[in-house]
Amino acid sequence: MGVGGLMSTESNGKVLKADTNAPALHRQKTKDRNMTIDAPKTDHHIVISADSHCGADLRDYKPYLEKKYHNDFEEWADASEEAAAKQEALFSGAGRSPRNVGIDGDPELDADRNFSSERRLQEQQEDGVVGFVLFPNTQPPFAPQAATQFEAPPYSDNFEHRWAGLKAHNRWLKDFVDQSPTQRAGIAQIFLGDVQGSVEEIEWAAENGLRGGILVPGAPPDSPFEPLYSSSYEPIWAAAAANNMTLNHHAGGATPNFGNHFPSSLAVFMLEVSWWSQRALWHLIFSGVFERHPSLQWINTETGTAWVPDTLKKLDSFYHRMKYSKYGSESIFGGMAVEHLSLTPSEYWKRQCHVGASFLRPAEAPLCESIGIDNILWGSDYPHIEGSHPHTREHLRLTFSDMPQDHIVKLLTTNVARVYGFDLDALKPLAEQFCPTKKEVSTYIPYSEIPETAKGCPGMNPLNQIQEVA
Repeated sequence: MGVGGLMSTESNGKVLKADTNAPALHRQKTKDRNMTIDAPKTDHHIVISADSHCGADLRDYKPYLEKKYHNDFEEWADASEEAAAKQEALFSGAGRSPRNVGIDGDPELDADRNFSSERRLQEQQEDGVVGFVLFPNTQPPFAPQAATQFEAPPYSDNFEHRWAGLKAHNRWLKDFVDQSPTQRAGIAQIFLGDVQGSVEEIEWAAENGLRGGILVPGAPPDSPFEPLYSSSYEPIWAAAAANNMTLNHHAGGATPNFGNHFPSSLAVFMLEVSWWSQRALWHLIFSGVFERHPSLQWINTETGTAWVPDTLKKLDSFYHRMKYSKYGSESIFGGMAVEHLSLTPSEYWKRQCHVGASFLRPAEAPLCESIGIDNILWGSDYPHIEGSHPHTREHLRLTFSDMPQDHIVKLLTTNVARVYGFDLDALKPLAEQFCPTKKEVSTYIPYSEIPETAKGCPGMNPLNQIQEVA
């Protein structure tokens, strides 16, 4: 059952082609992203993932580059393929590797989960998800193998080429989104090394339907770029606000270079990766970004959720001591920074900040009210190896069966629709075809019924359960 301009899958598995003549979705007005919206009446949840990933096959980026880069691209692509083979060799005895795509993935057979529009739609819809926010996933042109795909390039001297590669991804992404514009919200990449160029790219992305907003890279201490609290980035924040573009920050996008100390460097990366991304929140609060731009929406994605309540308490405590204390180092060193902040950190959070709760763990569900039901967006993380696909239905029952119905609707549907501009009326027919019913999600599932293969997802890992493990 197709709805104007989207690509759908019939119950027999046949994928219907997108209506290429349908217009791309227009951006919503800024005020719409700050107001409560209602879901259409239906017995089904309209399940939208605020965290999924895509990217072109490596050599398919070439047509999106300016011709002057083509020869250099071929040399880079050859080197990248060689580096990928070496990485695979490191994990040859482990059974799984970072190159596996999906919980059941094989890097050779399943890499097209990143870029096959038809396969992605079929698999995600069969899994009960009909809307998708698209972060990058594959290696953009001229990025070194060691660099995460979520960050601006701190580890290369050739910034011109790296910036060209990021823009190539954005243009590939536009074409990918246009194949199913109702269901996809694409996130454009920017480059901290070129502020004016980033402003122009934000304007281009807004005009070309990438309503997912922009991916804000991190600037770790070993980066050549100014930290995010630098005033040099004000044109970026202003352009994002003026064009109603959400600011997205993803785990992995702010980490320093942990060095080539295999395998310990990988373990340290896993221990610290979320914290490095979380810190961007207080960098933007205390530099006044949210004060100057009250319409901006900020999302920390795949950084967990349990950290939020205690972090907000700590930030509020520092804020009050900086602003009102007559004595102590907090007021001496921090007083001028908070002098013009009219809200506390927790108030900025409530007004314009969110957490992208990928595969929300059952143990985190009781914290949702203290985080803010309106400030949480669920995600499946498709097609990552830790994502909930193809067991999202079981995951939703495991996590949400005890939650009030109106809260579930916000976490799965209306919050993400409000922030990213999804048309819920257009998605409703697809939801009634593919998504689980509200009754199904609210039906308790014993942990013994969770498939063994599903337990690689953190949301279904035995160590993350409230229920007794059978």
